[in-house]
Amino acid sequence: MPVRVEPDRTFRQALAAADRPLAGMWVCSGSPLIAELCAGAGLDWLLIDAEHSPNGLESILAQLQAVRGYPVRAVVRPPVNDTVLLKQYLDLGAQDLLIPMVNSAAEAKAAVAAVRYPPHGVRGVGSALARASRWNRIPDYLARAAETVSVTVQIETEAAVAAVEEILAVDGVDAIFLGPSDLAASMGLLGEQEHSKVRAAVEHCLTAAKTAGKPAGVNAFNEATARAYMDAGASFLLVGADVALLARGTEALADKFIPATPDGGAPLDGSGGAPPSY
Repeated sequence: MPVRVEPDRTFRQALAAADRPLAGMWVCSGSPLIAELCAGAGLDWLLIDAEHSPNGLESILAQLQAVRGYPVRAVVRPPVNDTVLLKQYLDLGAQDLLIPMVNSAAEAKAAVAAVRYPPHGVRGVGSALARASRWNRIPDYLARAAETVSVTVQIETEAAVAAVEEILAVDGVDAIFLGPSDLAASMGLLGEQEHSKVRAAVEHCLTAAKTAGKPAGVNAFNEATARAYMDAGASFLLVGADVALLARGTEALADKFIPATPDGGAPLDGSGGAPPSY
């Protein structure tokens, strides 16, 4: 007799149940091992990224499988708001999607339609073949599928900020997420995500979300900035990334043990110092 299973609770449900902002981190390495390591850290959620990271369907699947045994929500960001791609992500078992570069209510509606079966959307029906339904081991999956999915859309351009109230009003948009880096670039402030104009735009969107009764999150690696956004109403945050932590951690090791060259760098080939020993 097959095992009957129930879907995990969604990020939407986790946000609704939370009594504090939920803290998470990016998982960008493409490694299931690193994803599992991060899943056990005690954070509330992970963002498995496929927009700026070397992730395809197979590696995303492996990471979802690796983290599922831990008390953490796995949100997946596809590279683009594309109906076919979102169908594939859902079928392989991603329940929570963060859709990048949503600039209008029409684009938000397209994302919502992509995750819902007809007549309420355009998601292709292949659940019997898919991990999403656990190969039809989730009872009544087709009728319940919309309940098992959450949609967060990313506000990261001036156009999106201008349309944020309309985007928030779209039925099926469960939350918005602010991307200050791209937002700064769209404002002509490339690399200046801490600029007062960028922060003001983020806080405007946080206020709009509160008015609409929907959660809003933000990317903020700087602790002081993260706490300021929490005070301004952010319900969830990304406060670090696996690759950034590894990069800074290994650099700190090198700083401790490798003598610097006159130009401030460390010798990469052993020149100017003792040869490496292994």
